[in-house]
Amino acid sequence: MNDRRTFFGYCSALGLGGTLLPGALWAFTQEGQERVTAAMVRQAEQLAGLEFTDQERDNLVRGLNGNLRNYELIRAVPIANAVPPAVQFDPVLPGTVLPAERRPFRYTRERGVRRPENLAAVAFWPVTKLAELVRSKQVRPSELTRMYLERLKRYGPGLEAVVTLTEERALRQAADADREIAAGRYRGPLHGIPWGAKDLLAVRGYRTTWGAAPYEQQQFDYDATVVERLDAAGAILVAKLTLGALAMGDRWYGGMTRNPWKPDEGSSGSSAGPGAATAAGLVGFSIGTETLGSIVSPATRNGVTGLRPTFGRVSRHGAMALAWSMDKIGPMCRSVEDCALVFQAIIGPDGKDPTASRDLPFNWDPDGTARRLRVGYYQSAFAATDRDGQPYPLDRRALETMRRLVPDLVPIETPSELPLNALRIILNAESAAAFDDLTRSGRDDLMEQTSSWPASFRQARFIPAVEYLQANRIRTMVMQQMAETMKQVDVFITPSSLGNVLLLTNLTGHPAVVLPAGFQESGARAGTPVSISFIGQLYGEADLLRVARLWQNATDFHLRQPPGFEA
Repeated sequence: MNDRRTFFGYCSALGLGGTLLPGALWAFTQEGQERVTAAMVRQAEQLAGLEFTDQERDNLVRGLNGNLRNYELIRAVPIANAVPPAVQFDPVLPGTVLPAERRPFRYTRERGVRRPENLAAVAFWPVTKLAELVRSKQVRPSELTRMYLERLKRYGPGLEAVVTLTEERALRQAADADREIAAGRYRGPLHGIPWGAKDLLAVRGYRTTWGAAPYEQQQFDYDATVVERLDAAGAILVAKLTLGALAMGDRWYGGMTRNPWKPDEGSSGSSAGPGAATAAGLVGFSIGTETLGSIVSPATRNGVTGLRPTFGRVSRHGAMALAWSMDKIGPMCRSVEDCALVFQAIIGPDGKDPTASRDLPFNWDPDGTARRLRVGYYQSAFAATDRDGQPYPLDRRALETMRRLVPDLVPIETPSELPLNALRIILNAESAAAFDDLTRSGRDDLMEQTSSWPASFRQARFIPAVEYLQANRIRTMVMQQMAETMKQVDVFITPSSLGNVLLLTNLTGHPAVVLPAGFQESGARAGTPVSISFIGQLYGEADLLRVARLWQNATDFHLRQPPGFEA
């Protein structure tokens, strides 16, 4: 009974809840006795929603005891977090037509950009402007790198946003970039731009802690694909940034990552450090991940622009796995076009992540018109009211701005008949499998006071395999319904957290971009950012970002800076 591995294996085989009946416990501890009995099966039937006859129960006992022996053989095999299951989620339904035409990638070349006397004044500049400083040789990459490193050292501890400074690596990369650009070998708009990585991305020579005490000293002898691709683009990694423990929330083993706009509150999560560091001007841009809101939520809280791409668009090789059928990697930046520049650098197959197998075009052109696209709005979400029956004014204003830009908005509704919330067991089951060894070893006790994951992983041991598969079948039905909805529009605007759109689109794999849409006007969170989201077609990030950029250029919320972080 002292072996937690055996205890959890025994319980899960039966589908029992968190407590063993006295008779079951006795049977478990007796040498030479059957470990599963008919009485125990009778109890487990309640969880399965079934009722068997005595004869059926007796017949089950032999098979279940055989299953236990097979489970123990499986559990004896060490399985690294990086090993995916031999089943894959694909957001693309049969018959879907995907984009095929490739056009030149274009980006904004800012005109009249001049180096300020105080270089730290560029800390909040978007990548498009920083790139022009570097391209025109007004600023060397090493100068930008030292400026951001100094800001990370000054503000990072107060925000609790930095796990590890990658200073030695960054200065080496910056020196290389100085020489290349001086010699006329300019790689593109990310060349020489300092960035920060959520600390679930492997970087050779540095810890990758996953924000959790059991993994505080963990290192990998390779770089994540996203890190390799940003290296190839000439970007300079300056820091590994915090995440909520095992990609939940903003609490990590070192504390709670702070919101630069209101430092007494957390920055939300789980891409807490990327959100806070980008908002506070500590990096030129950052990389986050999302399974269920981990880009959208911290982008909202910190007032930055985040892109959650189509599932399978960006390789997850070298990233911590939480839920294989839901994990996604995307940029967190200061503008929509910055997201486009970073996205262009990291997309495409690498032969290492089987879900990232499609090599499809991303035809970004900032001068392309967004007004010809079919743009919709999530009608019932915008009609929602708070507990007092009052509308959400900032959401309404965001919609009014969109109407001025695209007068003929199409009202749409998303699938609502199926039990979306019940499908959360997909995430629960997959995450428990990803961290099964943590649960069985008892090391999850190291996280007990700061995270709800230990309880979630234990609870997930009792999700029947049949129900997990049934949930995924319903997921297919949700995808089919969402495909019908998306026949009406190319892009739609929606409140970021109303109408269950966040859960829905993470289940269907659709891309989203979230951007600041104003600031709370009253209450305890007065002066803190709110957001609006845009949802696009699968692999339709170019159109999605084009509409979002049209809206963002009609506002100035993304240009504002949190007080106390000035140059």
